[in-house]
Amino acid sequence: MINYKFITKHLSDKQKSAIKKVLGMFMSMWPSSASITVLAMKHGTDKWTHGYIPIYEKYFSPLRLKKMNILEIGVGGYRDPKAGGESLRMWKEYFPNSMIYSIDIYDKIPLEEERIKIFQGSQDDPRFLEAVFKKAGSLDIIIDDGSHMNEHVIFSFRTLFPLLANNGIYVIEDLHTSYIPKYGGSYENFEHSGTSVGMLKKQIDGLNYQWITSYVPTYLDLNIVAVHFYSKM
Repeated sequence: MINYKFITKHLSDKQKSAIKKVLGMFMSMWPSSASITVLAMKHGTDKWTHGYIPIYEKYFSPLRLKKMNILEIGVGGYRDPKAGGESLRMWKEYFPNSMIYSIDIYDKIPLEEERIKIFQGSQDDPRFLEAVFKKAGSLDIIIDDGSHMNEHVIFSFRTLFPLLANNGIYVIEDLHTSYIPKYGGSYENFEHSGTSVGMLKKQIDGLNYQWITSYVPTYLDLNIVAVHFYSKM
């Protein structure tokens, strides 16, 4: 397997930009029906180098041609209004019949295009999240690739999961921040419910609430049908 991180960390921003441009020109020759791996490379999303793409292929390939509303938290590119959006463009091409929504704390409106709608706001603002949901109408897939702050991840999950359509999928990326203090994580207390992983571990008990004496199930307990873990995801 090629270690892309090792290669790219020794390149200047100018060199990375030139390589990305050449790759983009080459990959643009591939049809939109190409695999998600090809589309990830074509659009330059870091989900490829993080190793997430094979996992997405496993869960999303049966849904590819369905008409859905997909929300991704986080556009990328930080403060630059014209930077980021790589994964949004990948999702748009991978799901040809779906609408792609996204939110970001920074103004990313210049990156909007047909079937890509972006809202500016925080993922820990309940009114904002509910307003986005109302405008979307329904949400079939939610992907959290936002701030990765544990507090934000937990808040977004508890707010948005109840809004997810039946048989919907909720994905949280970069869960390794659960062990990084500057993100509100802890590498000492693995059961800390204030971390993203700690919160998700509790959902496993919720899956088995029927066998816990005197336990009153929550909405999550009654509606989560499975919890799947992968490295950082």
